[in-house]
Amino acid sequence: MANERLRDALHRGGTTLEAVARSTGVDPKTVERWITQDRVPYPRHRRTVATMLAEAETYLWPSANSDLKVENASNSEVVNVYPSRNVIPRELWDRLLNDATARIDILVYVGMFLTENPALLPALRDKGAAGGRMRLLFGDPNSREVMRRSADEGIGRNAISAKIRNALAFFGRIADAPGVEVRCHGTTLYNSIYRYDDEMIVNPHVYGAPAPHAPAMHLRRLSAGLMFETYAQSFDTVWEVAKPPKW
Repeated sequence: MANERLRDALHRGGTTLEAVARSTGVDPKTVERWITQDRVPYPRHRRTVATMLAEAETYLWPSANSDLKVENASNSEVVNVYPSRNVIPRELWDRLLNDATARIDILVYVGMFLTENPALLPALRDKGAAGGRMRLLFGDPNSREVMRRSADEGIGRNAISAKIRNALAFFGRIADAPGVEVRCHGTTLYNSIYRYDDEMIVNPHVYGAPAPHAPAMHLRRLSAGLMFETYAQSFDTVWEVAKPPKW
């Protein structure tokens, strides 16, 4: 039975068997057997390949880690838990933005608190121009999910829609910049997600309370963990169904 996940990850990344062989120090035929016969590499090789392909080790080789090991690794991905998003230090948000080089993914309905940093738009523009990918997902102001959320928070049916339009006007200044993509989604937002390369802030939503008052988690990706990858995949799922905004 072939390892289709590994095959697909290599294909998506344009990575050859020879490149993997050089990085791991094995014969290309060994790499081929990892794919065609679903052979499981040694742990050091799994870590190298997972890093090369920017994939979770547990995704490429689900059978390689025991449930206990995965659980322990996932727990280790949690750097800190905050009682509310409001108490996350400003310094942390600034560091995450400054350190990210390859990818910034933001999934929100509004996210206007991010604009309090005057360096935000220049940073996103510069990182996109340098080859990074900046994906910004905002709520569709005309969607019933956004209107329902606004009503659930007790601030009126159209309040969040108005805030989203303000956010789109702000971020619209860099919408055409290289590497920057903006879309709108009409999904139920269970969590706001702020990903900066291999670190992430997840802000679970609480019924009846605005997002700043809900708890938040700081995650750091580990190749054998599942939590970071779960939220990263959730972002990708929303991204695929989202549409460009109507400016």
